Amino acid sequence: MSRAPERVPRQATAPTSPSSPSGRLVQMLSEMPDTNDRNHVYLGVHVRGPVTVVHERARTLLEPNDLVFCDPARRHLLRFGEDCQMIFFRVPRCYLGVTESELDQVLGVPVRGGEGIGALASDFLTALAARAEFRRCTIGDRRARTAVHLLSVLVVELLEADTTDAADARYAAGNEMLSRIHAHIEEHLMDPDLSPESIARAHHISVRYLQKLFQNDGSTVSQWVRQRRLESCRFELGRSTRRITMAAMAHRWGFSSPSHFSRTFRGAYGMSPTEWQALATSAFAPTTDDTQD
Repeated sequence: MSRAPERVPRQATAPTSPSSPSGRLVQMLSEMPDTNDRNHVYLGVHVRGPVTVVHERARTLLEPNDLVFCDPARRHLLRFGEDCQMIFFRVPRCYLGVTESELDQVLGVPVRGGEGIGALASDFLTALAARAEFRRCTIGDRRARTAVHLLSVLVVELLEADTTDAADARYAAGNEMLSRIHAHIEEHLMDPDLSPESIARAHHISVRYLQKLFQNDGSTVSQWVRQRRLESCRFELGRSTRRITMAAMAHRWGFSSPSHFSRTFRGAYGMSPTEWQALATSAFAPTTDDTQD
Protein backbone atom coordinates (compact mmCIF):
# COMPACT_ATOMS: atom_id res chain seq x y z
CA MET A 1 0.00 0.00 0.00
CA SER A 2 1.51 3.37 -0.98
CA ARG A 3 0.74 7.01 -0.52
CA ALA A 4 0.39 9.26 -3.60
CA PRO A 5 -0.18 11.77 -5.11
CA GLU A 6 -0.51 15.24 -3.59
CA ARG A 7 -0.47 18.61 -5.31
CA VAL A 8 2.17 21.13 -4.23
CA PRO A 9 3.15 24.59 -5.49
CA ARG A 10 5.19 24.65 -8.70
CA GLN A 11 8.37 25.87 -7.11
CA ALA A 12 8.34 23.03 -4.53
CA THR A 13 8.10 20.31 -7.12
CA ALA A 14 10.90 18.38 -8.76
CA PRO A 15 11.51 19.30 -12.44
CA THR A 16 10.64 15.80 -13.55
CA SER A 17 7.06 15.90 -12.15
CA PRO A 18 4.30 15.91 -14.78
CA SER A 19 2.28 19.13 -15.17
CA SER A 20 -1.49 19.40 -14.69
CA PRO A 21 -4.14 21.49 -16.51
CA SER A 22 -4.80 23.51 -13.35
CA GLY A 23 -1.35 25.12 -13.40
CA ARG A 24 -0.04 23.00 -10.54
CA LEU A 25 2.30 20.05 -10.63
CA VAL A 26 1.71 16.64 -9.15
CA GLN A 27 4.36 15.32 -6.79
CA MET A 28 4.35 11.54 -6.64
CA LEU A 29 5.57 10.02 -3.40
CA SER A 30 5.77 6.69 -5.20
CA GLU A 31 6.06 5.85 -8.87
CA MET A 32 3.07 6.38 -11.15
CA PRO A 33 1.03 3.16 -11.49
CA ASP A 34 1.04 1.42 -14.82
CA THR A 35 -2.23 1.82 -16.70
CA ASN A 36 -2.01 -1.84 -17.69
CA ASP A 37 -1.75 -2.97 -14.07
CA ARG A 38 -4.61 -5.45 -13.64
CA ASN A 39 -3.28 -6.87 -10.39
CA HIS A 40 -4.01 -3.90 -8.17
CA VAL A 41 -6.79 -1.45 -7.44
CA TYR A 42 -6.27 2.00 -5.92
CA LEU A 43 -8.28 3.58 -3.15
CA GLY A 44 -8.15 7.35 -2.89
CA VAL A 45 -8.81 9.20 0.38
CA HIS A 46 -9.64 12.85 -0.16
CA VAL A 47 -7.69 15.31 2.02
CA ARG A 48 -8.42 18.80 0.72
CA GLY A 49 -9.23 20.88 -2.32
CA PRO A 50 -11.74 20.36 -5.15
CA VAL A 51 -11.80 16.81 -6.53
CA THR A 52 -14.68 15.64 -8.72
CA VAL A 53 -15.54 12.01 -9.48
CA VAL A 54 -17.28 11.32 -12.79
CA HIS A 55 -19.23 8.07 -12.56
CA GLU A 56 -21.92 7.00 -15.02
CA ARG A 57 -22.30 10.61 -16.22
CA ALA A 58 -22.90 11.81 -12.65
CA ARG A 59 -20.45 14.26 -11.11
CA THR A 60 -19.78 14.12 -7.37
CA LEU A 61 -17.63 16.65 -5.56
CA LEU A 62 -15.66 14.86 -2.87
CA GLU A 63 -15.55 16.14 0.67
CA PRO A 64 -12.59 15.67 3.05
CA ASN A 65 -12.25 12.02 4.17
CA ASP A 66 -14.40 10.71 1.29
CA LEU A 67 -13.09 7.62 -0.51
CA VAL A 68 -13.20 6.28 -4.04
CA PHE A 69 -11.84 3.10 -5.64
CA CYS A 70 -9.83 3.86 -8.77
CA ASP A 71 -8.40 2.05 -11.76
CA PRO A 72 -5.12 3.43 -13.23
CA ALA A 73 -6.55 2.83 -16.70
CA ARG A 74 -9.43 5.23 -15.95
CA ARG A 75 -7.66 8.19 -14.42
CA HIS A 76 -9.88 10.58 -16.38
CA LEU A 77 -12.74 9.76 -14.01
CA LEU A 78 -11.04 11.90 -11.36
CA ARG A 79 -10.94 15.67 -12.00
CA PHE A 80 -8.47 17.60 -9.79
CA GLY A 81 -8.78 21.31 -9.04
CA GLU A 82 -6.37 23.83 -7.53
CA ASP A 83 -4.44 23.01 -4.37
CA CYS A 84 -5.98 19.56 -3.87
CA GLN A 85 -4.51 16.59 -2.08
CA MET A 86 -5.46 12.91 -2.00
CA ILE A 87 -3.85 9.84 -0.50
CA PHE A 88 -3.89 6.72 -2.69
CA PHE A 89 -3.48 3.16 -1.43
CA ARG A 90 -2.53 0.35 -3.79
CA VAL A 91 -4.34 -2.89 -2.91
CA PRO A 92 -3.93 -6.30 -4.61
CA ARG A 93 -7.23 -7.14 -6.22
CA CYS A 94 -7.05 -10.77 -5.12
CA TYR A 95 -7.06 -9.72 -1.44
CA LEU A 96 -10.52 -8.17 -1.63
CA GLY A 97 -12.30 -11.50 -2.05
CA VAL A 98 -14.58 -10.51 -4.94
CA THR A 99 -14.67 -11.26 -8.65
CA GLU A 100 -13.31 -8.91 -11.30
CA SER A 101 -16.82 -8.04 -12.48
CA GLU A 102 -17.92 -7.26 -8.91
CA LEU A 103 -14.88 -5.09 -8.34
CA ASP A 104 -15.58 -3.19 -11.55
CA GLN A 105 -19.00 -2.30 -10.13
CA VAL A 106 -17.48 -0.29 -7.28
CA LEU A 107 -14.76 1.48 -9.27
CA GLY A 108 -15.52 5.19 -9.39
CA VAL A 109 -18.30 4.99 -6.80
CA PRO A 110 -17.82 7.78 -4.21
CA VAL A 111 -18.01 6.69 -0.57
CA ARG A 112 -18.79 9.24 2.11
CA GLY A 113 -16.14 9.24 4.82
CA GLY A 114 -18.36 10.67 7.51
CA GLU A 115 -20.66 7.73 8.15
CA GLY A 116 -20.77 3.96 8.48
CA ILE A 117 -17.98 1.72 7.27
CA GLY A 118 -16.72 4.57 5.08
CA ALA A 119 -15.88 6.65 8.15
CA LEU A 120 -14.14 3.70 9.80
CA ALA A 121 -12.04 2.98 6.71
CA SER A 122 -11.19 6.63 6.11
CA ASP A 123 -10.03 7.26 9.68
CA PHE A 124 -7.95 4.08 9.79
CA LEU A 125 -6.27 4.67 6.43
CA THR A 126 -5.54 8.32 7.16
CA ALA A 127 -3.89 7.38 10.44
CA LEU A 128 -1.96 4.59 8.73
CA ALA A 129 -0.62 6.92 6.05
CA ALA A 130 0.42 9.53 8.61
CA ARG A 131 2.70 7.14 10.52
CA ALA A 132 5.72 6.58 8.29
CA GLU A 133 7.31 4.23 10.82
CA PHE A 134 4.51 1.70 10.24
CA ARG A 135 5.48 1.14 6.62
CA ARG A 136 8.56 -0.97 7.24
CA CYS A 137 7.87 -2.90 10.42
CA THR A 138 5.91 -5.91 11.67
CA ILE A 139 3.13 -3.83 13.21
CA GLY A 140 2.89 -1.92 9.95
CA ASP A 141 2.36 -5.18 8.05
CA ARG A 142 -0.37 -6.18 10.46
CA ARG A 143 -2.09 -2.84 10.13
CA ALA A 144 -1.86 -3.10 6.37
CA ARG A 145 -3.58 -6.49 6.51
CA THR A 146 -6.23 -4.99 8.77
CA ALA A 147 -6.74 -2.22 6.24
CA VAL A 148 -7.18 -4.76 3.45
CA HIS A 149 -9.78 -6.67 5.47
CA LEU A 150 -11.56 -3.40 6.18
CA LEU A 151 -11.60 -2.52 2.49
CA SER A 152 -12.94 -5.95 1.58
CA VAL A 153 -15.87 -5.30 3.94
CA LEU A 154 -16.37 -1.90 2.32
CA VAL A 155 -16.46 -3.47 -1.15
CA VAL A 156 -19.06 -6.03 -0.07
CA GLU A 157 -21.20 -3.28 1.48
CA LEU A 158 -21.04 -1.24 -1.73
CA LEU A 159 -22.10 -4.28 -3.75
CA GLU A 160 -25.01 -5.00 -1.42
CA ALA A 161 -26.12 -1.37 -1.54
CA ASP A 162 -25.97 -1.45 -5.34
CA THR A 163 -28.06 -4.63 -5.39
CA THR A 164 -30.60 -3.07 -3.02
CA ASP A 165 -30.83 0.09 -5.11
CA ALA A 166 -31.33 -1.94 -8.27
CA ALA A 167 -34.02 -4.02 -6.58
CA ASP A 168 -35.75 -0.85 -5.36
CA ALA A 169 -35.64 0.61 -8.84
CA ARG A 170 -37.11 -2.55 -10.32
CA TYR A 171 -39.79 -2.59 -7.62
CA ALA A 172 -40.73 1.03 -8.33
CA ALA A 173 -40.80 0.41 -12.07
CA GLY A 174 -42.95 -2.69 -11.53
CA ASN A 175 -45.41 -0.76 -9.37
CA GLU A 176 -45.67 1.97 -11.96
CA MET A 177 -46.31 -0.56 -14.70
CA LEU A 178 -48.89 -2.37 -12.56
CA SER A 179 -50.76 0.89 -11.94
CA ARG A 180 -50.95 1.52 -15.68
CA ILE A 181 -52.19 -2.02 -16.25
CA HIS A 182 -54.90 -1.62 -13.58
CA ALA A 183 -56.07 1.58 -15.31
CA HIS A 184 -56.09 -0.22 -18.65
CA ILE A 185 -58.19 -3.04 -17.22
CA GLU A 186 -60.72 -0.57 -15.77
CA GLU A 187 -61.00 1.14 -19.13
CA HIS A 188 -61.59 -2.14 -21.01
CA LEU A 189 -63.49 -4.03 -18.34
CA MET A 190 -66.56 -4.44 -20.56
CA ASP A 191 -64.50 -5.75 -23.46
CA PRO A 192 -65.13 -9.51 -23.81
CA ASP A 193 -61.75 -9.86 -25.54
CA LEU A 194 -59.86 -8.53 -22.52
CA SER A 195 -57.24 -11.16 -21.71
CA PRO A 196 -53.68 -11.51 -20.43
CA GLU A 197 -52.48 -11.62 -24.04
CA SER A 198 -54.28 -8.39 -25.02
CA ILE A 199 -53.13 -6.62 -21.85
CA ALA A 200 -49.48 -7.67 -22.36
CA ARG A 201 -49.62 -6.64 -26.01
CA ALA A 202 -51.02 -3.21 -25.14
CA HIS A 203 -48.11 -2.57 -22.73
CA HIS A 204 -45.38 -4.11 -24.91
CA ILE A 205 -44.44 -6.73 -22.33
CA SER A 206 -44.53 -10.51 -22.28
CA VAL A 207 -47.41 -12.45 -20.75
CA ARG A 208 -44.88 -14.06 -18.41
CA TYR A 209 -43.74 -10.68 -17.08
CA LEU A 210 -47.37 -9.58 -16.77
CA GLN A 211 -48.18 -12.65 -14.68
CA LYS A 212 -45.09 -12.01 -12.53
CA LEU A 213 -46.25 -8.45 -11.78
CA PHE A 214 -49.60 -9.72 -10.53
CA GLN A 215 -48.00 -12.64 -8.69
CA ASN A 216 -45.82 -10.20 -6.74
CA ASP A 217 -49.04 -8.39 -5.84
CA GLY A 218 -50.62 -11.64 -4.57
CA SER A 219 -52.98 -12.26 -7.46
CA THR A 220 -53.22 -13.28 -11.11
CA VAL A 221 -54.38 -11.32 -14.14
CA SER A 222 -57.52 -13.41 -14.58
CA GLN A 223 -58.41 -13.18 -10.90
CA TRP A 224 -58.04 -9.41 -10.92
CA VAL A 225 -60.18 -8.97 -14.06
CA ARG A 226 -62.86 -11.33 -12.75
CA GLN A 227 -62.99 -9.61 -9.35
CA ARG A 228 -63.28 -6.15 -10.87
CA ARG A 229 -66.06 -7.32 -13.19
CA LEU A 230 -67.96 -8.91 -10.31
CA GLU A 231 -67.65 -5.78 -8.18
CA SER A 232 -68.95 -3.69 -11.06
CA CYS A 233 -71.87 -6.06 -11.59
CA ARG A 234 -72.76 -6.06 -7.90
CA PHE A 235 -72.70 -2.28 -7.78
CA GLU A 236 -74.90 -1.97 -10.86
CA LEU A 237 -77.38 -4.59 -9.64
CA GLY A 238 -77.65 -2.89 -6.26
CA ARG A 239 -78.33 0.63 -7.53
CA SER A 240 -80.65 -0.24 -10.39
CA THR A 241 -84.36 0.41 -9.82
CA ARG A 242 -85.38 -1.92 -12.63
CA ARG A 243 -84.82 -5.59 -13.15
CA ILE A 244 -81.87 -6.48 -15.37
CA THR A 245 -81.70 -9.83 -17.09
CA MET A 246 -78.70 -11.95 -16.27
CA ALA A 247 -78.03 -12.38 -19.97
CA ALA A 248 -77.75 -8.61 -20.43
CA MET A 249 -75.55 -8.27 -17.36
CA ALA A 250 -73.23 -11.09 -18.46
CA HIS A 251 -72.93 -9.67 -21.96
CA ARG A 252 -72.27 -6.13 -20.73
CA TRP A 253 -69.44 -7.09 -18.40
CA GLY A 254 -67.61 -9.56 -20.58
CA PHE A 255 -68.77 -12.91 -19.13
CA SER A 256 -68.98 -15.79 -21.57
CA SER A 257 -72.59 -16.75 -20.67
CA PRO A 258 -75.36 -16.01 -18.13
CA SER A 259 -74.80 -19.36 -16.41
CA HIS A 260 -71.08 -18.69 -16.06
CA PHE A 261 -71.83 -15.25 -14.67
CA SER A 262 -74.29 -16.64 -12.12
CA ARG A 263 -71.94 -19.37 -10.94
CA THR A 264 -69.04 -16.96 -10.58
CA PHE A 265 -71.19 -14.41 -8.74
CA ARG A 266 -72.54 -17.01 -6.31
CA GLY A 267 -69.06 -18.35 -5.67
CA ALA A 268 -67.84 -14.88 -4.78
CA TYR A 269 -70.79 -13.55 -2.73
CA GLY A 270 -72.73 -16.62 -1.60
CA MET A 271 -75.93 -15.77 -3.50
CA SER A 272 -77.12 -15.50 -7.07
CA PRO A 273 -77.18 -12.16 -8.91
CA THR A 274 -80.98 -12.20 -8.80
CA GLU A 275 -81.02 -12.75 -5.04
CA TRP A 276 -78.52 -9.98 -4.53
CA GLN A 277 -80.54 -7.56 -6.64
CA ALA A 278 -83.74 -8.35 -4.75
CA LEU A 279 -82.01 -7.94 -1.40
CA ALA A 280 -80.25 -4.72 -2.35
CA THR A 281 -83.26 -3.03 -3.88
CA SER A 282 -85.60 -4.06 -1.01
CA ALA A 283 -83.24 -2.53 1.53
CA PHE A 284 -83.70 0.88 -0.05
CA ALA A 285 -87.35 0.49 -1.10
CA PRO A 286 -89.76 3.00 0.59
CA THR A 287 -92.10 1.59 3.26
CA THR A 288 -95.91 2.16 3.33
CA ASP A 289 -95.50 4.85 5.97
CA ASP A 290 -92.84 6.56 3.92
CA THR A 291 -95.16 6.53 0.90
CA GLN A 292 -98.00 8.09 2.89
CA ASP A 293 -95.73 10.75 4.33
